[in-house]
Amino acid sequence: MPVTDITKDLDTRTITITADFAVPVERIWQVYADPRQLERVFGPPGFPATVVQQELRPGGRMHYYMTSPEGQKLYGIWDVTEVDEPRTFSFTDGFADESFTVDPQMPVSENTYTFTEHDGGTRAVYTSRYASAEALQQVLDMGVEEGATTAINQIDDLVA
Repeated sequence: MPVTDITKDLDTRTITITADFAVPVERIWQVYADPRQLERVFGPPGFPATVVQQELRPGGRMHYYMTSPEGQKLYGIWDVTEVDEPRTFSFTDGFADESFTVDPQMPVSENTYTFTEHDGGTRAVYTSRYASAEALQQVLDMGVEEGATTAINQIDDLVA
């Protein structure tokens, strides 16, 4: 399993997931840069992702949804703020409605994904920061830790 550590910190309002992969940084970058590859690993098992739009560049957007086993679609949007290919990118991630309008009643996270060479492969660090400890707790209660971990753990099969 690639995920090696999960740190939740209500004081700093962050959840950080660390994962190690046995492939080069450039290969892990491709997973996030190619919407068809991202669809295969972004949603946890049983909640496949569909990427409707993706622009992995500063000012770019990603519109996506995950489909539950019951057929319910859960919409989200990324607003990309920084990109340093193939090392890191940052974005805000918010829950949305079917027209990809951010739901103001749901938490929005500021995220940074970083990929560095480590032991002949790649160490990925996924950090999400929320506006309040309550917002972080809300997504933790919704299962973000398990969902993100099982999604990230699917990357090994894709890059094998």
